[in-house]
Amino acid sequence: MQSQPIKALFLDIGGVLLTNGWDRSARHRAAQLFKLDYDQLNERHHLTFDTYESGKLSLEDYLQRIVFYENRTFSALEFTRFIMEQSQPFPEMIQLVKKLKQEHGLKLLAINNEGREINAHRIRQFGLDTFFDAFVSSCYVHLRKPDTDIFQLALDISQTAPEEVVYIDDRLMFVQVAQRLGMHCIEHTSYESTCEKLMSLGLSLTQ
Repeated sequence: MQSQPIKALFLDIGGVLLTNGWDRSARHRAAQLFKLDYDQLNERHHLTFDTYESGKLSLEDYLQRIVFYENRTFSALEFTRFIMEQSQPFPEMIQLVKKLKQEHGLKLLAINNEGREINAHRIRQFGLDTFFDAFVSSCYVHLRKPDTDIFQLALDISQTAPEEVVYIDDRLMFVQVAQRLGMHCIEHTSYESTCEKLMSLGLSLTQ
């Protein structure tokens, strides 16, 4: 049990509460389905995706750069629909977070790298806005993890000290960056291991 009570839970979304929105596997599937050159798609993606995630490019313009720079036999709407369909929930983790918030009176903030349209779809589709207090998303704040400033901004918005926060992310580098600010951090690898680590921090459930 921590001497300083935990007041806030900061969470990544992709890889923790939902599948990743538009990752390497999804791009592989897109290349196969739409008969695209995967290497070319991936290279163009890496050249411009940071700009999209930082909220400085629309999804339409991002797709223009990576797919529709030449004529295609399918529409941007079809491709966009495919991207949105890749998101799936991890129901156990969603229920866990909801219950922790309710039982412990936690402030709940998302700190995630995501483009605006994909982020909006995921929030709406899975009702994340019904239990999160704020979304410190890269597309809104124009900062991306692992930039320390995005974590500091979440602390400022929530008005909590680092030692009052638990941060959960499936990417070790992001966990390590948050840890250096003084947060209690959990590298999410499974529901069971995350539950155990939360319990060690005094965040257990009564039911």
